[in-house]
Order: sequence, then C-alpha cells, then structure tokens
Amino acid sequence: MAVHMSCHVLPLNYKLRHQLKIKTGPSISCSMQSSSSSQSNIKVIINGAAKEIGRAAVLAVTRARGMEIAGAVDSRHVGEDIGKVCDMEEPLEIPIINDLTMVLGSISQSKATGVVVDFTDPTTVYDNVKQATAFGMNSVVYVPRIKPETVIELSAFCEKASMGCLVAPTLSIGSILLQQAAISASFHYNNVEIVESKANAADFPSQDAVQIANNISSLGQIYNREDISTDVKARGQVLGEDGVRVHSLVLPGLPSSTTVYFSRPGEVYTVKHDITDVQCLMPGLILAIRKVVRLKNLVYGLEKFL
Repeated sequence: MAVHMSCHVLPLNYKLRHQLKIKTGPSISCSMQSSSSSQSNIKVIINGAAKEIGRAAVLAVTRARGMEIAGAVDSRHVGEDIGKVCDMEEPLEIPIINDLTMVLGSISQSKATGVVVDFTDPTTVYDNVKQATAFGMNSVVYVPRIKPETVIELSAFCEKASMGCLVAPTLSIGSILLQQAAISASFHYNNVEIVESKANAADFPSQDAVQIANNISSLGQIYNREDISTDVKARGQVLGEDGVRVHSLVLPGLPSSTTVYFSRPGEVYTVKHDITDVQCLMPGLILAIRKVVRLKNLVYGLEKFL
C-alpha cells in the first residue's frame, strides 16, 4: 500500500495566533494518508442541513466527485428526506435526524472516511467537534461569530486528539482574495476605511469586516491618524487600536458587499467583493472537505489552502 506525505504551511491571523500562543513563524502541519483512502468517497454529514446554506451544501456535495452525503442533522423537517427538502428530483433516502450522535454512530460502522460540516451555532460547536472526533471524523466549521476562546479550546483539543478541524470564518474564495489584497495594500497606505452593505439588518460589523480589520491591524501601521480619536458616530466604528474604521449599511435590494478603501495624497485604491447568492460559498466548502481529511490538528482559515 502506497503512503503519501503532505505538508502545508499554515500561518494564522496575527491576533488569533497570539491568543493561541503560537510562534510568529508559520506552523507546519504534516499528515499521512494512504492511497487506498482516495478510492472511496468521503462520507459527509451536514449539521444544520435544513438551513439555506445546509441545503446548498447538500446539493454541492451530491454533485462533487469523491464525496457523498451520508447524514443530515437538524431540528427542523425531522424525518423528511433531505433530498426532497432540497427540492432534488430524486430523494436521497436520507432522513433528517435531530441527533448528531446517532448519525455519527451509523457512519462510523462503515469505517469510511467521514467529515462533519457544522453550520449550527457558536454555543454548540465545541461539543459537536468533540462528538465527531470521538467517532474518528474530522470537522469543517462555518459558524459566524464563533468566539476566539472556542477556537483556542478546539485547537488544544484537536492537537491532543490528533484529529483535524478546519474553522473557516468565510467559505467565500472571493472574500479571501479580498482580504489578501487588503493585507498587501495595508503596507503602502496610511488611510483605510471599510464599507459594507447587507439587505437585512444583522449583527454589525460583519464577520468579514472584523476579519479584514484584524488582518490589517498589528502590522506596525496606524491608519487614519488625522481623526483616529474622534467620537463622531457618523465616522463609523473603530475596530481595534490601529484606526481601522467600518461603516455598515442596511439597504434592501443591495447584494451583500464589502469594500475596502485605501488612500494617500493623490491616490485611492479600492477593493470590492459582492455576494449575491449562498452558492458562492460552495467551491470553498468542497475545497475545505477535501483538505480537512488530511489534517491532524486545527487550522483557522480556508485561505491556508488557496
């Protein structure tokens, strides 16, 4: 049996890395995977399957090569076929169950490679990952507003258990590219403002705006020095201590949008990303599922694999 070694350089967000007490240099995650594991499909369990993103995930996994839906967990539509809930032409003959442990137990008996995709709630993520790990399955976590303390606890748990977990603040590849462009630009401009819009009222600033602000902070740059200390509400909210300002708009009819403006005398550099449908998250999700099966620890951020 052939055995392949794969290694990934996994730098972390500066602030989260500091909280995790990880050295400033990139960490190296290496894992072993036998070639025989690639001969069978990855069994995917969607936790939060009845949500809009969960239904989109079911369709995306069903269409992707090398993986298949093996379980659907939710507190809604219990007992209904997940294929019918997703308006598929044919039922998948997989009923929605509200007990994750029961689904994990049935999948683990097959000895197949399994991944749990978690779309649930920040308060349940830690227990969900623990359950998945207990049954020998890695996890992909996409839960907005997950607390840094939870990520730290999960990182320690996964390290001890030698099990993989990918915590993704975003699954949008476009959003990741926006963040990478913002980091590159932050070394060259002294002024930056983030403007975001959503069609419906939600928690603001958004997770994307917070992550952009975190990623361009603590890099030795202080932004917007002219009015960094102003308390005028119309100037937006300052995130962190480096002067990054965020303005959040709620305008029905607009796509979910994030724009980062950089400027210096005589020049404005703008980076923008729009999301019009949850489908944009599916390529990132499929990539996350393919990558997490090789991990033996926690990785924060899908950008480590782009």
